[in-house]
Amino acid sequence: MFRFIDENGLPVDLRFDEGPFEVAPKHVLALVQYEGKWLCTIHHRRGVEFPGGKQEHDETLVQAAIREVYEEANVIIEDVEWFAYYIVHDNIPFCKAVFTAKVKEIEPFVGDYETEGILWLTEEELCQQPNLSFYMRDEGMKKMLQEVKNYERQW
Repeated sequence: MFRFIDENGLPVDLRFDEGPFEVAPKHVLALVQYEGKWLCTIHHRRGVEFPGGKQEHDETLVQAAIREVYEEANVIIEDVEWFAYYIVHDNIPFCKAVFTAKVKEIEPFVGDYETEGILWLTEEELCQQPNLSFYMRDEGMKKMLQEVKNYERQW
């Protein structure tokens, strides 16, 4: 387990296994790489971040990841695989499941209320991006990017 304090001063536990969970995951995050670049969305308030969101009551976490990536980026993903999860110890703790996925199809971006656009960024460009969302700047994200390099996935 990797523990750190996020930018809001909250303790966070990051794990690279599939549980058991002290808090059930109800949020998802998708790490999607295509041709050496990471898929990022531009959230109108938070800035540049990986796609993700809340699981709806009638779907699995994998279905939530697929839906969120499509809703936010108009990218269809496949081969969605569990990668990690993290628990933010707020007044009401919450858990986010992290998945990796392959790109099946990229449709033209159609802006909506959730995102203002998408970016495909190399790791270097991602690390130098001045408008990163707060959670993309924390030690947990750095650890995930480090660990994903060791992951056996064939992008």
